Amino acid sequence: MTPEEHQELEAARKAWEETVLKPALERAPERPGLFSTSGGNPVERVYTPADLEGLDYSRDLGFPGQYPFTRGVQPTMYRGRLWTIRQYAGFGSAAETNRRYRYLLDQGQTGLSVAFDLPTQMGYDAASPVARSEVGRVGVSISSIEDMAALFEGIPLDRVSTSMTINATAVILLCLYVAVAQRQGVAAERLQGTVQNDILKEYIARGTYIFPPAPSMRLITDLFAFCRDRVPRWNTISISGYHMREAGSTAAQEVAFTLANAIAYVEAALEAGLKVDEFAPQLSFFFNAHNNLIEEVAKFRCARRLWAKIMRERFGARDPRSWMLRFHAQTAGSMLTAQQPENNVVRVTIQALAAVLASILLASSGRGHSGAAAVCRRGGWRAGRDGPGRGSARNAGGLVHSAGRARGVPRHLRRAARSAALSHPQGQYRRPRHPDGAAHRAVSGVCRADAPAQPGACRGISADGG
Repeated sequence: MTPEEHQELEAARKAWEETVLKPALERAPERPGLFSTSGGNPVERVYTPADLEGLDYSRDLGFPGQYPFTRGVQPTMYRGRLWTIRQYAGFGSAAETNRRYRYLLDQGQTGLSVAFDLPTQMGYDAASPVARSEVGRVGVSISSIEDMAALFEGIPLDRVSTSMTINATAVILLCLYVAVAQRQGVAAERLQGTVQNDILKEYIARGTYIFPPAPSMRLITDLFAFCRDRVPRWNTISISGYHMREAGSTAAQEVAFTLANAIAYVEAALEAGLKVDEFAPQLSFFFNAHNNLIEEVAKFRCARRLWAKIMRERFGARDPRSWMLRFHAQTAGSMLTAQQPENNVVRVTIQALAAVLASILLASSGRGHSGAAAVCRRGGWRAGRDGPGRGSARNAGGLVHSAGRARGVPRHLRRAARSAALSHPQGQYRRPRHPDGAAHRAVSGVCRADAPAQPGACRGISADGG
């Protein structure tokens, strides 16, 4: 913008403030205290090109699929391929969860997202007395290769991508997955998926760590090296800001903490002797999607640009794939409450839309919600019932149609988007009950009528850039 154009714009703005804005404020003053970002920064009444002074389009924004990837890592985005649809699921035994996975795949889901119970996450055998009260409660119980084989029975591992939310024991679970694939006759080189494997955020916000930080980081970099040589299509880590955001951080802090952890992982891998372009293309990220639509879209775009600059300028990466921030964005459980299931539908729809508008590449639904909108309902929606899973695929398809993406959509997504009733035995995957009669906590589609009156009683959906 030239100085003359800037002066002309400022004159027009002052005229607008005097002739249009001032009379409007005299009739109806603005509401106080509502106009700020999640970090408390004020949001101006109106923005003009003057606020973008100094912006270089090619340097700061660029084109999709091109450095710094502000607008997305794929040049055609959803015109080429839609986001993958997943529901975060796992409960009870491996056989129970396997039936659930088959059902979800049949309803149009295009990937698997495995939730493990706490004993599996903490390295306890299901038969351990210490683990007895938690076996199968917040995820599926896996203690052996036979459990892992039962989990994926009848599911060709070369035809599905699998995300595993596992950290302290990630190396063990990935090895079990590779071994099951070998039983199926599938080479490790053909496997696609992600392990979360982000131990630093466990120390910061979640708590399922086993070892001290130094040996834990060694396990992570060893997994980087293993996948470089044996499982090259696998995402070796999902560096997570979600949990920090749920614990109370702002949008800016979420990105800052996540990228700080990512820098620590890159530095650890370099110290272990790995070359940056050998492991960086397999790094992935996990962010939160909150209710402030515009701020969330801007957050995701900013994170992509920051990471591209960090990898190219700080670490000297030369492979463009190393510059790409591919992310998974799950909706915010802290923004939801069990007492307002219909409102949750609206909230999660806005959150999912933010992720889609920010060019995410994979969508998976989380606890009690769907790929586009929540499927929380009063009473009875226990883990494994078909409603949440069916709604997950349906609502993901709904986002496809609402965004004008339906033309050329594959058959399984068109089917998921249709509103026709799907027949499936109600309660086939119903979870058992505790001896005291209270419903089990579980992962796939739970929004209990007896949940406590607190935010986060129902959890959100997710969307991943894998």
